[in-house]
Amino acid sequence: MALSFRQSEILDLARTEGRVVVESLAERFNVTLQTIRRDLSELADAGMLDRVHGGAVIRTGVSNIGYGERRRMNEAAKAAIGRACAQAIPNNCSIILNLGTTTEAVARELLGHQNITVVTNNINVANILLANDGCEIMVAGGALRRSDGGLVGDLTADFMQQFKVDYAIIGVSALDREGDLLDFDLAEVRVSRTIIRQSRHTFLVTDASKLERSAPVRMASLGDLDAVFIDRPLPPELMRQCAEWDTQVHLCPA
Repeated sequence: MALSFRQSEILDLARTEGRVVVESLAERFNVTLQTIRRDLSELADAGMLDRVHGGAVIRTGVSNIGYGERRRMNEAAKAAIGRACAQAIPNNCSIILNLGTTTEAVARELLGHQNITVVTNNINVANILLANDGCEIMVAGGALRRSDGGLVGDLTADFMQQFKVDYAIIGVSALDREGDLLDFDLAEVRVSRTIIRQSRHTFLVTDASKLERSAPVRMASLGDLDAVFIDRPLPPELMRQCAEWDTQVHLCPA
């Protein structure tokens, strides 16, 4: 499909922000709502976007968005989430950080923490925390996924089973309306399930765009976690469910 200039801009915005809204696009490009809806429909027909109520999101479902693209998406929201989560983590504790660009945002906010031990299967997290002399870093073995610096597989899961940490900070590729955490790679999910079992407190860090994506592999439920840090409110029914589960929801506006 040959994209118009406006459609190319819309696609870039969706990649950067995770979601585009019809009304905002119409105002930005000074065109009618109908014109924007037609653009979004054409991009959806071409397999580039998924239509959602009021706008569109980058298409996912059976494969994840590329790491470089994910790192650029919702950067301000991820930074706010990282700050809020790090503030909930004390000095003098042990932590596991798994894969994801939002867990990497948490790592950046841990650079001032002292006397912490961080266990990770994320090469990027380890590289970030090298700058913190007050942090002992333990990196899992396993199969290195070159696309995003993740270590996955049975060897990684076995490594994680050797620990019992104070806090696990986990990211996710998608979050459905029932509160299920979803991802794309079964090998990665097996590691994340082990991480959850081996932690005393588990925090999910995710931006709200994950509510508009899907992935095929179930990792866990919000009911299995202690808290979620997110930039926008969860849907009302899911908020009520979190209250029943005693899962705290921390809003972290960008």
